[in-house]
Amino acid sequence: MTFLRGFLSAVVLVAGTIIGSGYAAAADLPTTKGPPPPPPSWWSTITVNGEIDAGITWNPDNPPSGMNWGSLFTDHANEPMFNQGLLTIQRPIDSSKPQYDVGFAVQVMYGSDARFVHYLGECEYCINSLYQVALVEAYVQAHTPWVFPGGIDWKIGQWPTLEGAELIESDLNLFYSHSYIFNYAEPFQDTGVLAIAHVNPTIDLYASVVSGENTSIGFPYGDNNASPAFEGGVGLNNLGPGGAVTVLATTHIGPENPFFTGGVEPNGAGQVPAFYAGCGGFCGNSGLRYANDIVITWKATDKLTLTLDGNYTRDDALPATTYGAAGYASYQTPLDWLKINGRAEVYRDNGPSTFVGVFPGNFDFANVEHGYVNTALFGPPTTYFEVTGGVNITPTIPQSIPFLKGVIIRPEVRYDASLNNTTPFDLQGRAPGSVGTKSDQLTLGGDVILKF
Repeated sequence: MTFLRGFLSAVVLVAGTIIGSGYAAAADLPTTKGPPPPPPSWWSTITVNGEIDAGITWNPDNPPSGMNWGSLFTDHANEPMFNQGLLTIQRPIDSSKPQYDVGFAVQVMYGSDARFVHYLGECEYCINSLYQVALVEAYVQAHTPWVFPGGIDWKIGQWPTLEGAELIESDLNLFYSHSYIFNYAEPFQDTGVLAIAHVNPTIDLYASVVSGENTSIGFPYGDNNASPAFEGGVGLNNLGPGGAVTVLATTHIGPENPFFTGGVEPNGAGQVPAFYAGCGGFCGNSGLRYANDIVITWKATDKLTLTLDGNYTRDDALPATTYGAAGYASYQTPLDWLKINGRAEVYRDNGPSTFVGVFPGNFDFANVEHGYVNTALFGPPTTYFEVTGGVNITPTIPQSIPFLKGVIIRPEVRYDASLNNTTPFDLQGRAPGSVGTKSDQLTLGGDVILKF
């Protein structure tokens, strides 16, 4: 705790003292034109980047459980958190040229966020701590100039889902906290083979065969039900006046529930619980989950961007349905270092089995996916409303600071409420059977991201 407070104080102090801008005099034009420079080698286009993200969410209700209801990555109330330490090694491909190209990406995370982004079967029980290690993505990719004018891109391995407006990597989001849709309705990652067909400048087609939501390969530890799933969709580009609108409509279809349930997983010992006799109503392959999502982005002006994320998810095995929409507005002010952001969301967690809850134990999220006994708490069927306002502060980095490439400071204020008179907020404890006492929740949060 002391370390985290000191870390947060230090990064804010560094960010606050960053100043300056550069000027370089133009060189004289050469009198003769020399030979063009050689193209960059394959190895020279490999990049290595790091990122550190730490923050805190203040809940004035000071809930006895210490948990912010309905949040995953910002779940601990009034406690500084080291959310992400990311290391990314990648070599991107160039899809714009009619020639073959090969690349890859590997991203590893350490921090409190890793509890929720494990692939099953990959070290999800290695560390019994709030702070864990996770492999976020690891894939090879290729561009092949086949069939369509823009060719086909391929990914083989593990990659973040196609779905949704928000992403795992902190600096790619407008806010410190996440939407209900991101937290509960969509997969985080996939393992398998993905093809992206660039049919023409307007249409992209996506299709993949994957092992399931947040699963790797190999039953029972890597895949909780030994069945494949499909993820794919359609991307539309350059729509509307000036080509300012893009649309991505995606679906993820497959059996996602564990093949078994009820066994105990003490401290990550790797026990496989007993199978239900005859699949007793909770066989992982007895019903499909359909996660359908559409993201529409409109670059309304050179300063204002509007985004709508709509989602409908149904699980036939639980059974359960959820649906909702989140709208985003982001305005780049005349000050290059200041962006103003807003988000409003309505999300129905319809039940009868529900998705929204808290996962107080270090292994609870993984235990739920595996089908092991856990201490996670889920709320009653509820229509949730949340509105979030905040800013992104991105000060200029002076060249005198080595290695540091960027700083993002993201303070926010968020209000959550139940629209159907349930009281899931202000959770009274972490033990099974604990209940909330309030129908709304106000939080003030923020984080600092350092990019290297």
